[in-house]
Amino acid sequence: METKPYLIFKQNGFLWGVEACYVREIFFLPELTAIAEAPQDIVGAIDLRGEVLPVMDLNLRFGYVWHEYAVTDSTIVIEWQEIRVAIIVNEVSEVKHIPADAITPQLSYGRDKPEASHQFLAGFARCEADIIMLLNLDRLIRYSPDKTEAEMLVSASGAGSWASAGQVDGKNLQLEREPKLLAEDAKNLSQPHVFCPNATPEQKAIFRERAENLRLVGERENSAANMSLAVVVLNGEYFGINLDVVREFTHIRQVTPVPCTPDRIIGNMNLRGEILTLVDIRNVLNMSADTKSLSQAIVVEIEDLVVGIVVEEILNIIYLNVAELAAIPAALNSANREYLQATAFYEEKIIAVLNLQKILTKGGVVVDEEV
Repeated sequence: METKPYLIFKQNGFLWGVEACYVREIFFLPELTAIAEAPQDIVGAIDLRGEVLPVMDLNLRFGYVWHEYAVTDSTIVIEWQEIRVAIIVNEVSEVKHIPADAITPQLSYGRDKPEASHQFLAGFARCEADIIMLLNLDRLIRYSPDKTEAEMLVSASGAGSWASAGQVDGKNLQLEREPKLLAEDAKNLSQPHVFCPNATPEQKAIFRERAENLRLVGERENSAANMSLAVVVLNGEYFGINLDVVREFTHIRQVTPVPCTPDRIIGNMNLRGEILTLVDIRNVLNMSADTKSLSQAIVVEIEDLVVGIVVEEILNIIYLNVAELAAIPAALNSANREYLQATAFYEEKIIAVLNLQKILTKGGVVVDEEV
């Protein structure tokens, strides 16, 4: 049976899928630059290594109420027939291989015009207990409603040109359907887009730093004097992991314990058909392994060894000049110093850069015994 890989993501509590072959990259949502005279669902643009990409808000594209963005939101870059666009999603989940016979192309609701019921959906996929809505990229990117259809779209988001759509007896349809949202939304959305106006100064700084990193990532990757780090949290402390050894980030789910292995071996997880062993490096760093639940993993590949390093949280990706790195403080005990490369500042906190190669090869993490 023919199967296709789909990137699964969450938006507004629903599961969505897009064919993985059209996904070019994924990163956390950066600060967006507003664009004049753009369609209402294009909420801004980003400078991605010298290429200006439009960014689409799926809520506005579907005609739903606009929601404030969060620092945990992600951006998926899609390329469809030489058109590249980024979409904002709440959370990227995983890649699933879905067989053709598990997809229902269309649902019938008994309406007179079923062809108008799903403008942007290619079908519905059954995956175990979940139903995943699959995007029709051609419609999502190219489709523009005619005047009659546009007047029928009723949305409290109403950004700009559609804010006054749908008049009935002198009343806006929005007022009847979303009376609590109309006044404030109409006031905010009748003005040019302001990216995350209610974000805290700390959140705005994170968004801005991400945008700057995306703009300069090409230059920085080509410079031997710079290094890229994933900032992670273990027991409330910040650490840096060199992206040179990182393959991807993933959420931890459905872990199968491995019998007769040390406590540092959390278990195995199925990652898109690959059995990934999850390891806890806190004991190697002389940290308690009894506190804090670790919900995310960083998949690293070192000397043909592929493992998932479990962490409490993945905060950000940062880029540093080697001149910004400092030596390991003498206050750290010898056991910790052996597995650290350097220290650096991140948002007024000191992060320790981990030497993962030494941790995995000499820290007793790898289990060689046969049982």
